Amino acid sequence: MASLLRNTNPLVSPLLTDKYQFTMAYAYWKGKRHQDHATFDLFYRRNPFKGSFAQFAGLDEILRFMSSFKITNDDLDFLKKDMSQCDPGYFKWLKNLDCSEVTIHAHKEGNIVFPKEPLVRVDGPLGILQLLETPFLNLTNYATLMTTNARRMRIAAGQDKTLLEFGCRRAQGPDGALSASRYSYIGGFDASSHVLAGKMFGIPIKGTHAHSWVSSMKDTSEINVRNLTYFKNGQKKEIDFVDFVLENQKKLGWTATNKGELAAFIDYALAFPTYFLGLVDTYDTLSSGIPNFLIVAYSLYQLGYLPIGVRLDSGKLSTLSRKTRKMFQDFAKKTSTPHFAKLKIVASNDINEGVLYDLKKEGSEIDIYGIGTHLVTCQAQPALGAVFKLVEINDEPRIKLSNSFGKITVPGKKNSYRLFGKNGQAITDVMTLFDEQPPQAHKQYTCCDFFDSHKKISVIPSKVEPLLQKVWDHKLIHKLPHVKEIKEFGDSQAQKFDPKLFQRKDPISYPVTLSSKLYEKMHQLWDEALAPQIFD
Repeated sequence: MASLLRNTNPLVSPLLTDKYQFTMAYAYWKGKRHQDHATFDLFYRRNPFKGSFAQFAGLDEILRFMSSFKITNDDLDFLKKDMSQCDPGYFKWLKNLDCSEVTIHAHKEGNIVFPKEPLVRVDGPLGILQLLETPFLNLTNYATLMTTNARRMRIAAGQDKTLLEFGCRRAQGPDGALSASRYSYIGGFDASSHVLAGKMFGIPIKGTHAHSWVSSMKDTSEINVRNLTYFKNGQKKEIDFVDFVLENQKKLGWTATNKGELAAFIDYALAFPTYFLGLVDTYDTLSSGIPNFLIVAYSLYQLGYLPIGVRLDSGKLSTLSRKTRKMFQDFAKKTSTPHFAKLKIVASNDINEGVLYDLKKEGSEIDIYGIGTHLVTCQAQPALGAVFKLVEINDEPRIKLSNSFGKITVPGKKNSYRLFGKNGQAITDVMTLFDEQPPQAHKQYTCCDFFDSHKKISVIPSKVEPLLQKVWDHKLIHKLPHVKEIKEFGDSQAQKFDPKLFQRKDPISYPVTLSSKLYEKMHQLWDEALAPQIFD
């Protein structure tokens, strides 16, 4: 899983790879082919989650990996023992190896992407490129899958809801937890509960308390610090907040609630009077949790503080949220406090994409979702399946054939463009040969289906957007963007497409096509490789 500890993590090493990368690199070196000029494409074959799109991520980590690429003496000692049959000159070559002869073109991180098209194109000496395969795939496979999962949940929840990533404790180890926090944020989530992710990436972090906080107290006698500071008419004052709350409890008539829960809410409010949000389902949500919260929240309000809301973590969330909202509205009317009608309702408890759609359909009153397990583990699909394939060597295109049409590669060094229609929405992505004339805005252009020359799309694009931008030219050539910039770019991309592309049920497909010249080249190589015999 993608590492996010930057250059300080020993996992972000050239040894973060499969052994066959080093055995192939040795064979290239031994055969004096390691300096042959090659081009590899990184792409995926099928859209994840039975959808019609993915959202590309992981480029930042690729570029950081490239910047720190160095096979250390310690690495070499290990490799020499493991590959003792190899010529010692190979290890001397490895010792001096870096990425100074490599060029990378890639989609902008956060872009909406589709199967078959190159997300990353890598050019350079064959030996070093072979060693980059596994690290590149490790750094993009989970990142893109996770970002796509988050984006789908953002679409399901709607733009008016707040989404919080709660998955640190359920992620696959500390590295997976960091990756999940970063890429859920890029994919449309607003914040995370993960403190280290907040420190490392500048992601907003949120959190209040757990059930253990509520169940830790029996009654108000266990509250050690009772006074609360507040301001009245510009003057700083103090009040025994415990007594103040208990007086309000009598006035409001809610005296049959759980005493320990009320004490826990009071104690938490004393610690966080400006950010009071209560977890209300430790005992009974409607008969104890909500009343106890309102008693404390109302007391804070009378002293000039604005309470935030409640969190629901069990039960039928849709029903409970509507009943909670009704209690808030009734309380606001009874006490002439309009703020209380709009208190926030947070929901957690095993939420996934389908649950988000159901809650919306059922008219829930939830404002904020905390999502953990189903988000960070990508339970609906555990892997993206991106691949890194050789497509050209020494200016000669290469093709990989297969009994499965989906595994046939598109040969040659390529460019990729996004074509837009008159309404401003993208209508197709087209791949072209590297050296051919690109599509032009306001000029007719014909695109071909991968396998059927009779299936063509003829368009007059209103705009043509190059998709592969140079990001590494023997070294890093641009300052890496902050994660917030990547997120903002990612958040803006869905509006470029037909909304039906993003719907959960029966999404429309988006065509990825070939230029006529690329189609001809592909099928020429296919014929030369005796492809018709494969499919007899």
